[in-house]
Amino acid sequence: MTTATLAPNAIGASVGLLGDEWSLLIVQQALQGVTRFGHLQTALGIGPTVLTTRLASLTEAGVLEKGVEGYALTASGKDLWSLLLCIWAWEQRWVQGAALPTMRHQECGQVFTPELACTTCANPVVAADVELAQGPSGDFARTAPAGTNRRRAGTSRPDGPGLFPETMVLMGSRWSSALLGACFLGAHRFTDFTSMLGAPPNVVSERLKAFVAVGVLDTSYDLTAKGADVFPTVCQLVAWGERWHPAPDGPALVARHDQHPFVPGLRCSHCSIRLHRRAVTIERTSRTA
Repeated sequence: MTTATLAPNAIGASVGLLGDEWSLLIVQQALQGVTRFGHLQTALGIGPTVLTTRLASLTEAGVLEKGVEGYALTASGKDLWSLLLCIWAWEQRWVQGAALPTMRHQECGQVFTPELACTTCANPVVAADVELAQGPSGDFARTAPAGTNRRRAGTSRPDGPGLFPETMVLMGSRWSSALLGACFLGAHRFTDFTSMLGAPPNVVSERLKAFVAVGVLDTSYDLTAKGADVFPTVCQLVAWGERWHPAPDGPALVARHDQHPFVPGLRCSHCSIRLHRRAVTIERTSRTA
C-alpha cells in the first residue's frame, strides 16, 4: 500500500479536526462574532493552553485565520454553520433542549428546526430515503480520525454556551465515527461491525455499548429513532469534508436519492425555504433558577 492509499479520506480528515467539543464550540462562537482570544476564553471557560492548541489546529486546517482583530473564520469555517445547526438541533430534541438556544429564520421570522432536504429535488429526506455505498476512498481504516485533540468527558460547564456531550460519544473517538457510518451503511450484527471496520472485537464491543448507553442503538444494534435522527449531522459532516478535504482518489461515500445523486441541504421546518447562513440567527434562552 502507498502512503496515498493510507491517507485519511474526507470523513477521517474532518472528524480528526472537528470530533472535539472545544473545536466545535470555538467555531460556534466565531460564527456568533466572538473571535478574540480573551473573549473566547471567557465565553467557553477554557484554559489558555487548550485554547491555544485548538486555535492553532483550526488555523492550520484553514478553518480560521489570525488577524489584527483576532481569529476570523475563513470560507471553510463559515461553511460549518450547517453542521453546527444540525448538531444543535439534534441535542435540542434528544439531550438538553431547555438549556440550548433557539434558532430563528429571518425570511419567515419563525423559530425553526433545520430539516434535511435534497438540493436536487428540494424534497425533505430522512435516512431511509437515501441509498449509501462506500466510495473509492471509503475504506473504514481511512475514516478513523487522524487528529489527536480530544476533550475528556465530564468537563462541560452547566452554564456553557451550548454543549455537545452526546455528539462527542458519536464523533469524538478514533472508531466511533466509523462505527456510526457502518450503522447507516446497514450493519446490524456484531460480526457486521467487526468485518466492516476491521477493528479489534473489544474496541467494537466498547463502542457499541457506548452507543446503546446513549440510546442511538437498541440492544440488537439497530438504530433507534434517536440514532436515525443523527443522519442530517452525518450528511453535513461528510459534505463539508468532501468540499474542503477531499481524498485524491474520490469520495468516501456515494449517496443517491430517488434515482439521482444526493447532495444534502437544509430547509426551514416552518416555511420550507432552503436555509442560508445569513438568514439564521441564534437566540439565547433565559435560564430560571
